[in-house]
Amino acid sequence: MEELKLGDLSVSRIGLGAMGMSFGYTGAGTDDAESVRAIHRAVELGVTHLDTAEGYGPFTNEELLGRALKGRRDEVVLATKFGLISHVPPDPAPAGSGARDLDSRPANVRAAVEGSLRRLGTDHIDLYYQHRVDPDTPIEDTVGALAELVAEGKVRHIGLSEAGAETIRRAHAVHPITAVQSEYSLWTRDPEAQVLPVLRELGIGFVAYAPLGHGFLTGQVRSTGQFQATDLRADNPRFTEENLRHNLRIADAVQAVAAEAGATPAQVALAWLLTRGDGISPIPGTRRTARVEENAAAGDLRLTPEQLDRLDRLPPAAGEHHTPEQMRQLNG
Repeated sequence: MEELKLGDLSVSRIGLGAMGMSFGYTGAGTDDAESVRAIHRAVELGVTHLDTAEGYGPFTNEELLGRALKGRRDEVVLATKFGLISHVPPDPAPAGSGARDLDSRPANVRAAVEGSLRRLGTDHIDLYYQHRVDPDTPIEDTVGALAELVAEGKVRHIGLSEAGAETIRRAHAVHPITAVQSEYSLWTRDPEAQVLPVLRELGIGFVAYAPLGHGFLTGQVRSTGQFQATDLRADNPRFTEENLRHNLRIADAVQAVAAEAGATPAQVALAWLLTRGDGISPIPGTRRTARVEENAAAGDLRLTPEQLDRLDRLPPAAGEHHTPEQMRQLNG
């Protein structure tokens, strides 16, 4: 697996998003043993950029990675996130569930990092993200607290998730930001307008979560009847029946390119992302070993200029890519 640079941090060109192993999707958390095998296979293939968060579960996903990486911690670049759970007064999380939607107060940052270090079984986090921008806490205060953790050796690099261009600039002025993580794929191209130009100007890397459109771009999702009620796609506007019928044309177009290229739709979607510029690392999520192998092989796929042009001209997806409440937390 080739590597690329997020700022001055080297990561595998394609990473692994671990969220769906424990949280968010139909069947999550039902087979930890298979998830551990998938993590081990990823590392064997050189997929060393592993992404989690305290909010996934909550907490259980970090614990899973901690178990899977026991004795192998130094082989990976480990990223996790804070900020969706409050650990400190006046709004501590009852029974660890989180009273505040967003909490990036410095005291909470310090409380959160200690829990993540313990669950992950490590003495440092390679890339520590603010999960969502907290409008009640100046970004300068949050990054200042993160900079102290860097000085103490508990955090190696600082990241932001779903931050807007102005917030990125303000944060970077306090301490270098290594990476910004946002949703980016063939059907979610929002970062291209404002965020990616700022990152290139400042030398910050970009991590693309949901690069397969929450599984949609693989062509395997044809009906909302496939989802359990707890599946995050069950109330996602793009998966409602009317929008889904429209969006199937996008999945079918990706499938057509895949058939021409002798690849899978997932590989086509990832290969397209890898052409979007230097310093972009997609982190497709899966809990299956076969899917880890499939996704890792996308790094070797070279699409033709004509195929890339067809993918570039795909119609916009119908519906927002998050619920209204979730959309309000983006681009802070």
